[in-house]
Amino acid sequence: MIEALLTITMLVFAVQAFRASRLLSAALWLAGVSALLAILFFRLGAPQVAVIELSVGAGLVTVLFVFAINVAGDEPIVARSLLPWPLAAALALGVAALLGWLALPLSGAEGVMAQRPLSEILWQERGLDMMGQVVIIFCGVIGMLGLLAEVNAPLGQAATAEVVARREHDLREMQQKALP
Repeated sequence: MIEALLTITMLVFAVQAFRASRLLSAALWLAGVSALLAILFFRLGAPQVAVIELSVGAGLVTVLFVFAINVAGDEPIVARSLLPWPLAAALALGVAALLGWLALPLSGAEGVMAQRPLSEILWQERGLDMMGQVVIIFCGVIGMLGLLAEVNAPLGQAATAEVVARREHDLREMQQKALP
């Protein structure tokens, strides 16, 4: 019952992320989806996966999104829908039905597959995949840092020089306001 409630709440958060008109709001809705997914993983008996999802999905990725949005700016998104509403809803329901059908066990096949914990499968049989994901995330962080170090801000100055200039400007304004 709680798993179904978590899943429905995750779907609501995901829809809100799509509907958000500002990028920062969308990033925060996605962080909520990731946090709820981590709780769901924990409830399903995969605490290691839950910790990874919480630290990487809700933590690192959200921090990178917020940082990138702050650097690039957060203007409202005004986009026209590419698909009519009924067609999009029908496609979403079709995909959900297909995933549900694929997730249900086949009749008579219960004894064929051994029931093993997800954590055991991930860390023993899929260890190379997990290490690949860690390497990809690490490379993404290093690449982002490299891009941000070299890219010029919209004013033509380096990003760090712009931040320093803004701080000095704000400090001068505060000093001028403090003087009678």
